[in-house]
Amino acid sequence: MSLYLHDTASRTTREFQPRQEGLATLYLCGATVQDLPHVGHVRSGLNFDVLRRWLTHLGYEVRLVRNVTDIDDKILAKAAEAGRPWWEWAATHERAFEDAYDRLGCLPPSATPRATGHITQMVELVQRLIDRDHAYAADGDVYFSVPSFLESYGRLSGQRPEEMQQAEEAVPAGKRDPRDFTLWKSAKPGEPSWPAPWGRGRPGWHLECSAMSTYYLGEEFDIHGGGLDLVFPHHENELAQSNAAGDGFARYWLHNSWVTASGEKMSKSLGNTLGIAALLQRVRPVELRYYLVVPHYRSTVEFSDEGLDEAVATFRRIESFLHRVVRRTGEVEPSGVTEEFAAAMNDDLGTPQAIAAVHNVVREANSALDAGEDDSAREGAARVRAMLDVFGLDPLAPHWAGREGASDEAHRALSALVDDLLEQRGQARADRDFATADAVRDRLHACGIAVEDTPDGPMWTLKDG
Repeated sequence: MSLYLHDTASRTTREFQPRQEGLATLYLCGATVQDLPHVGHVRSGLNFDVLRRWLTHLGYEVRLVRNVTDIDDKILAKAAEAGRPWWEWAATHERAFEDAYDRLGCLPPSATPRATGHITQMVELVQRLIDRDHAYAADGDVYFSVPSFLESYGRLSGQRPEEMQQAEEAVPAGKRDPRDFTLWKSAKPGEPSWPAPWGRGRPGWHLECSAMSTYYLGEEFDIHGGGLDLVFPHHENELAQSNAAGDGFARYWLHNSWVTASGEKMSKSLGNTLGIAALLQRVRPVELRYYLVVPHYRSTVEFSDEGLDEAVATFRRIESFLHRVVRRTGEVEPSGVTEEFAAAMNDDLGTPQAIAAVHNVVREANSALDAGEDDSAREGAARVRAMLDVFGLDPLAPHWAGREGASDEAHRALSALVDDLLEQRGQARADRDFATADAVRDRLHACGIAVEDTPDGPMWTLKDG
C-alpha cells in the first residue's frame, strides 16, 4: 500500500510520489528562538519526526532540514528588553530548543541552518525577484509585488487576494500595494544589518525560509511542513516568492494543528504556555512524547492534566508488558509491524489507529504470556518494539534506556521491582493461590501503588497523596 498525505495546497489526500525515487526531502519551519520552548512549539518537530521515521521504515533515504530563525523583530525586542545582545539571546534559546527536541527523542535533522548564516542566498533571491519584476526597492526596503503574481497568490491558503492584508501595522510610504510584503528591511540604528545592493539591512522572515530550503534541498523538493498558523501569511508568501523566482518549491504542504489551553492556541502572547522544562519535572520525556504524538497531527490537542496522566498510565502499561517479556524470556529485538499498523500510517499518518494496533498486539501477547506461550509473546513484543520505534517511543531503545536522568533511573528501578511483584502475583493467580496474590497486591497498596487488572494485563500507578 502506498503512503497518502494530506496536502494543504490541493486540499486533498494525495499519494506520496517523491521527486527522486528512493529519496524523500523535507523542510520544516523550525523555531524563532525568542523564548524558552513550550509544548505548542515542539509539536511540529515531534509530528514530523514521526513522518521521517515512517518514511525511513518504508525504505526512503530521508533528508530533513529544520531551520532556526535567529534574527527577527521579536528576538530584537526581547533581547533589548532584557538588556542582552540579540545574538546571545538567540543562541541561548536555540540551545534550549535543541535540548528539548533531543530530550523528547527527535532524531537530529540532516541540517539545522540559521537565518544569519544564509544572508548571501537571501540577497541573491531578492535580486532574482527584482530582475523578474516581482519585487522593487523603496527607501532601502525591498517588497514583493503581490499584484505582479496575482493569478497564483492565495492558492495555498485559499484566500482571495482582494480580501487579503499583510500583518504589518502601518503601510510605509514606499509600498505600492498594502498586500505587498517585505523581503528586505532597511537598517535601523542599533539593529544588526548586512550589506546589500539596496543598502544595509536584514532579511524579512518569509524570505529566510525560501532561501534556506532551496539551498539545501534544491529548487524543488518534496514536503514543506509547519504549524497550521503558518499557512498565511508565512507559507503563502514563501510559495509566492519562490515560484515567482522560477523555483518549483514544495510538492506537498503538510500542516500540524495546535496545542490549545482552554480552547485557545498556546502562545507566549496569550500567556497560556506550558514550558517543556516544567512539564519534564512532572513526567518523563518519553511519556510527554507519547501524549503529543499519538493524536493525529491534523487534530487539535487540548492540553489537560487529566489527559496527560491518562497518556502516562497508558504508555506505562505498554512499557510494563515489554519489561515483563524481557525478564521472562530474554532480550527481544524489534521485528516487523502489523498490517493494521502499516495501513493506518499510510493513511495520512493515522497515529490513533496505529497506536490502537499496538494495543491489540500487547493484549494478545499478554494473554500468551499468561498461558505460558513464550514464543508467541516474544513475537508480539518484537512487533510492539518495531511499531513503537516508528513513534520514537520504544522504551528499550538506547535513547530512552541508556540516557536517563536521576528521576528516570528511579522510575526504572521502581518499575522493575513492581513488575517483578506483579509477575509473582500473576503466577500465584495462575496457580490459584489467591491468598498470595492478594498479599502481593496489599503490599503494593501499602506502598502507595495502585494496581488495576485490565485486558492488557495489570497496570500500576502511584496513588495520589
